[in-house]
Amino acid sequence: MEQSLFKPIQRKMPDLSSMMPELVNRVKIMALGDPGVGKSCLIKRFCEGRFLEKYISTIGIDYGVREVRVAGKSVKVNFWDVSGHPQYLEIRNEFYGDSQCIIVIYDVSNRQSFSNIGKWLTEAVECGFDQARSSIVLVGTKTDKTRAISTDEGKRLAETNGFAFFEASAKSGEGVSDMFTAVFQAVCKKAWAE
Repeated sequence: MEQSLFKPIQRKMPDLSSMMPELVNRVKIMALGDPGVGKSCLIKRFCEGRFLEKYISTIGIDYGVREVRVAGKSVKVNFWDVSGHPQYLEIRNEFYGDSQCIIVIYDVSNRQSFSNIGKWLTEAVECGFDQARSSIVLVGTKTDKTRAISTDEGKRLAETNGFAFFEASAKSGEGVSDMFTAVFQAVCKKAWAE
């Protein structure tokens, strides 16, 4: 009888679960609003900890990402900062469908930006944003400037429509972290419930 040249190797496979990185959930958040209301500044303040002193209009779309912890889980937040200029509708249209949250931003010192909130919400829904499965947050920015819209007026609009409401200043950083933390918790709670 011939002896086999190959002996089966019996190794115990290591438990890879301890080596695997913790499951990372992804959340997609889209920032909407008129040009110049502070969408980019708000996102840069949160993601990069800096403020842009000089206004540079977003061309098409900009992207930011930050990993955060929500309910003990690691969550990668993808921010889509879309240009508010009308000629970029086709670009914005591509990002509404699978967003878990839209943050509609207005400048508290600019009455027209507040008046245009309805226009932004209509565009989002017409372009595929699913209100039933996603969150909408209303944010007043530039709270360090002279107001044209009071906090109460912003709150009333948000409450009437069932939106969360915040005010923040990207320049000073006031309210930015608290706002985003509350947004992430609400979005993740809704997403994880499905």
